Amino acid sequence: MKFSLNRELLLKPLLLVSGAVERKSTLPILGNILLDVSEQSLTLIATDLELEMVSYAVIDNQGENGKITVPARKLLDICKGLPDGALITFETDNDVIKITSNRSKYSLSTLSAADFPNIEEWKGDVEFKLLKSELLRLIESTHFSMANQDVRYYLNGMSIETEGSEIRSVATDGHRLAICKINNESLTLPTRQVIVPRKGILEIIRLLDPVDEEIQVYLGSNHIRIIDSEFSFTSKLVDGRFPDYRRVLPRNGDKFLHTNKENLRQLLSRASILSNEKFKGVRLNFSNTDLKITANNPEQEQAEEILEIDFPYEEVEIGFNVNYVLDVLSAIKDSEVKFTLADANSSVVIEGEDSGEALYVVMPMRL
Repeated sequence: MKFSLNRELLLKPLLLVSGAVERKSTLPILGNILLDVSEQSLTLIATDLELEMVSYAVIDNQGENGKITVPARKLLDICKGLPDGALITFETDNDVIKITSNRSKYSLSTLSAADFPNIEEWKGDVEFKLLKSELLRLIESTHFSMANQDVRYYLNGMSIETEGSEIRSVATDGHRLAICKINNESLTLPTRQVIVPRKGILEIIRLLDPVDEEIQVYLGSNHIRIIDSEFSFTSKLVDGRFPDYRRVLPRNGDKFLHTNKENLRQLLSRASILSNEKFKGVRLNFSNTDLKITANNPEQEQAEEILEIDFPYEEVEIGFNVNYVLDVLSAIKDSEVKFTLADANSSVVIEGEDSGEALYVVMPMRL
């Protein structure tokens, strides 16, 4: 094998696949990237057995077609360290790959491509096209509500659901719930629900740009695959049943607050400075004309912020984990937000005033 290409043509696909490289694996080959040379094309593949990333580059092939695996981190660091516009030549010599660029020379040990794990071929039984910006919006609107290392393993991921012309993303950690939906009249999709693991969701966010370019999504029985002109991303699914979140959506809310999102966010951020570092509790006291936000901590320090509001109902005082509310306010794109409340012991529903795309439920906490 012998081929050459420009540093920039290699660096982008290398960065794309590097997210799937296993950092601390007991299998040395999972720390490697598979280089597959076929005619004038180079395919790069990385996997940690849960995720698989594939990307492509055009090369000047001066030898035979073939496959080899090379250490991912070292190859990426070498490539990053070379000057812009450098021409890089790769040549295999027994169990070594020699990398040369101008007067720089490196040799890396390789492992056999025959030992590189390959996620088995499968067919998606649900397929649809979506704009990258739409898929990114679906995931970014809800991903912060995923659980992290919860014993209820099915919460450590995001539910992606299709139904007719609608695609939904749902995430919950048991204390809060986030739902976002996109309607595309050109789609007629079967009713389907899959759980994409946390690591896969974070990798999709890293891969996608908020641009109006179409991307192909395949849902299978055990995998999700996203195919773009520059890459192919595959993730195993979480084998479990996502909770029936519709049953926990509050339906008894009869009090509504409409307010400016940014003003509220600033007040909550300031009050949170003096909240208990472990529980992050703040008290929200809703009265006819004021929303009083108070926080205190074990050092007996206190914060109080007041926001003018129009709340023509009886007074309500509710305690919340302030980070949960701040996460929601950061995710909502509208300038105005709407709170729907019932009483001190009921969850609150928060949504953007205009779009109606996303809905958030935050459980109260006892303070």
